[in-house]
Amino acid sequence: MNFALIFEAIIAKSPEEKLKLIVDIEQMTQGLLLHNGFYNKICNPHSNTLDSASLDFAHLNLHCLKTYHTESKYAESTHIESSHSKQDIQHFFTDFHSHIRPLRTPSYQRFCTITHPTKIRRPKHIKSVQSLAKVLHSIVHIEYSAIDLALDAMYRFRHLPLQYYRDWLIVALQEANHFRLLLDSLHSLGYEYGDFAVHSQLFDAQSATQDFRDRMALLHRGLEANGLDANPFVVAKIERFEHESIPQILQTLEIILHDEIEHVRKGDFWWRYANTKTSPEDFLAILQNFKQFHSVPKILNHKARLQAGFRVEELQCLSKFNNT
Repeated sequence: MNFALIFEAIIAKSPEEKLKLIVDIEQMTQGLLLHNGFYNKICNPHSNTLDSASLDFAHLNLHCLKTYHTESKYAESTHIESSHSKQDIQHFFTDFHSHIRPLRTPSYQRFCTITHPTKIRRPKHIKSVQSLAKVLHSIVHIEYSAIDLALDAMYRFRHLPLQYYRDWLIVALQEANHFRLLLDSLHSLGYEYGDFAVHSQLFDAQSATQDFRDRMALLHRGLEANGLDANPFVVAKIERFEHESIPQILQTLEIILHDEIEHVRKGDFWWRYANTKTSPEDFLAILQNFKQFHSVPKILNHKARLQAGFRVEELQCLSKFNNT
């Protein structure tokens, strides 16, 4: 893998250039994904978990980290090249010592108005199509940001086991699928991604965690787990509103919860992989170091968090921590 060339693709010059890549990417990858069974996993997230051993490592072209066109983000996150032998796989890892360039601004800055999180007012109750769109738009933004988080996890951290890159490739593709499904629903309401203001909290947290252990703890085990806690409340809020798009939105949120449990599980695994100290107190200490980005929700989704790798005693500590 030549990371220098990958970054040149990240900063592709225009949306038109990226749109052209969509056609090439789809033509190059559909047969491969179908062959490996991975495309079916994307289309049917409720199928059995994909055995990563069945998927040869794919070279994910990370130019979509700075893709400015949302449709391009979805398509380009599926740009993978097959390696069918160990020698081919090793061929992609020949540039470990290349300079890792920072992402100074979020990729959505050209079509979204970015403001402070406290200035974003989300409806407590959905009483109109516009309020439904606002709630949906906030989730669309999270999923779009999550594509970049997974891709950056692949790009930024080197010399890790092959399984690590497989894991975050899968996460990136699933996050892209979530984004596409939610965007379709947003369009059905007559709105576009970028119609409402967004915050850059996930990007800021990403920028603040250049250490691998911190990144896995804060982003992929911390903030993503908060999404597991929020999901039931978002579902309850949306299902009270009557609109023809509600069944599709609820189905998408069910898919997201299913997939995000596995994403947090991956974050849990790689956080434990990188640490000799993995007690609940050690995890809370990291969250405290980045408390400007993370707060423990008042109500935890115990079932989902346990499925994602958290332990009972750890959930007890999180609950106590929230009440102190």
